[in-house]
Amino acid sequence: MAPNVRRSVVRPILLGLLFVLMTVPVYLLLVNSFKNQEDILNGPFSLPFSKLTLEHLNAAIHSPQFNVIKGYGFTLFLVVAVDVLCILFAGPAAYVIARSMKRRTQLLMLYFLAGTFIPGAALIIPVIYVLRSLGLANTVAGLLAHDVASTLPVSIFLFVGFIRTIPVDIDHAASIDGAGRYRTFWTIIFPLMRPGVVTVLILNSIGIWNDFVSPQILLSPGSGRYTVTTAIYAGISQYSTDLTKVFPNLLLAIAPVIIFFIYMQRHIISGLTVGAVKG
Repeated sequence: MAPNVRRSVVRPILLGLLFVLMTVPVYLLLVNSFKNQEDILNGPFSLPFSKLTLEHLNAAIHSPQFNVIKGYGFTLFLVVAVDVLCILFAGPAAYVIARSMKRRTQLLMLYFLAGTFIPGAALIIPVIYVLRSLGLANTVAGLLAHDVASTLPVSIFLFVGFIRTIPVDIDHAASIDGAGRYRTFWTIIFPLMRPGVVTVLILNSIGIWNDFVSPQILLSPGSGRYTVTTAIYAGISQYSTDLTKVFPNLLLAIAPVIIFFIYMQRHIISGLTVGAVKG
């Protein structure tokens, strides 16, 4: 069999397997969120239209263990705050690195890249000790500081790649007109980075929304602050065998981020590819 023919056969098969692996868990979660316990146990893949009900989803929304509106609101606050602070810090840092070819700035880039290879779970214990020494343990400010720091490496890496596609002549023209470095970046370079900024915001938002370990450990239950993931864990942990509570609550947690990702995926692809090739 010729290599081209073999490739044309293998590729659809691999894509089909990947499609099945990605869609089956979502299908199970979606279908079983509207079924009774007995139907879930007897036929988790079945779709009995006559027995589907909104009762369990409605119960999950009004559950005293999980306040959906409050959990969504606090998580959305974290997402917006982390995104804004990340842009404020990562943008200027990436601009300096991208426009300088000095050895020390390149070493700084490697330093930031090193942060992408460290598992987040491995940093939790050191982070706790640092936050305690700063008086930020079990506080929203401490969680924000951790989340912002964890998003900076990838954000700076993507920004640097994108800024390097913008001609340096633009900076020189702005300098001739009397614009300083900060003004040049925020008024001229930053608007041109829109695809890269959108990509960073989307990736950071999805990561913060889905994060469970950081808020669960850095915010104690006594703080009264729950993200969507930690609130659902608190609400269903005592009902782990009651699947009519587990599936609807999990659906409430991931439905917004799935819809958000499907709607914004074209921006992720365009943002990553624009910065991949220097124009």
